[in-house]
Amino acid sequence: MSSMGVPQIAAIMGSCVAGGAYLPIMSDEALIVEGSGSIFLAGPYLVKAAIGEDVDLETLGGARTHCEISGVTDYKMPDDKTCLDTIRKLVSKMGQQDKAGFDRIKSALPKLSPSEIPGIFPENPTKPYDMLEILKRIVDVSDLIQYKADYGKSIICAYARIDGWAVGIVANQRLVVKNAAGEMQFGGVIYSDSADKATRFIMNCNQKKIPLIFLHDVTGFMVGKRSEHGGIIKDGAKMVNAVANSTVPKFTIIIGNSFGAGNYAMCGKAYDPRWILAWPSAKIAVMGGTQAAKVLTQIQVSTLRKKGAAPDPAGEQKLFEDIKAKYDEQTSPYYAAARLWVDAIIDPRRTREFISAGIEMSNNGIVEKFNPGILQT
Repeated sequence: MSSMGVPQIAAIMGSCVAGGAYLPIMSDEALIVEGSGSIFLAGPYLVKAAIGEDVDLETLGGARTHCEISGVTDYKMPDDKTCLDTIRKLVSKMGQQDKAGFDRIKSALPKLSPSEIPGIFPENPTKPYDMLEILKRIVDVSDLIQYKADYGKSIICAYARIDGWAVGIVANQRLVVKNAAGEMQFGGVIYSDSADKATRFIMNCNQKKIPLIFLHDVTGFMVGKRSEHGGIIKDGAKMVNAVANSTVPKFTIIIGNSFGAGNYAMCGKAYDPRWILAWPSAKIAVMGGTQAAKVLTQIQVSTLRKKGAAPDPAGEQKLFEDIKAKYDEQTSPYYAAARLWVDAIIDPRRTREFISAGIEMSNNGIVEKFNPGILQT
């Protein structure tokens, strides 16, 4: 990071031992708090065991030792508050770095109120709704320019502004739609045409240095013989490739379902979004609770049958309900947040605030050249 020109300041407010001792001292400047901060390669007990020397913690590696004797640290601080205040003063003296250059104009509120979002998003996660109505309550002036609006309709791709920042939005449409051939497409499912559209849109945003916003309510890619024969794996791979290789900042908001490979394609945790946020309504899993419970129940019943102990219908139903209850608990955004799978659970009405703050922070970084590599065609 230092060789990239990124300033680093470390605050030593507790013990830093062994390998952990190198990390703050590899920073450009290090502050240490008297009485609580200490830094050494081996603590007093290990020193005693290794070489028989008796030494107390402060003498071995406290603030006075490293600020007055060894010169390892740069600033001796009397308490935590003074330490943090001093860091603010040091940062305030830094020269301005080149910005990433994301486009921003004067902010404008949505014409449609964000306070209406909870009334649009259904309590029942299987009920269809129009994702466009939610987007109109997030973006400036409720104005979106849809990319290929009449093609691949199960994914919405649109240019817009959020708090003045130019953004590219990739969002799952939850309405049941029809393609030009009159075929029905389920909401929240990624089809070949929608994956193809999203891939090109993501690449365009990278080409034009526009941050990407992904809004999840996805149950996965379409399955079955027709989809497989149509090359759904190839089209899905293109979308995943574009997401994985994107160099513009990516921000992921999980508002509803985020299941299976749909999580990958829509920039899930593994694809390094700058922020991955969840609404309280989010569900994150390999597949939906009902589907997973049915599959696991079938496997367990099949195993019991082979042993000659197959359950009766009531026992099979209880087995299904037990599995589903456990699975549903683990799809909760609170379960995910507790394991750092999402960065925060946010109020849906504050979505635009979080996105704006994320882009503003990202604008202080750099954007590397986009190279998607070889795409399946």
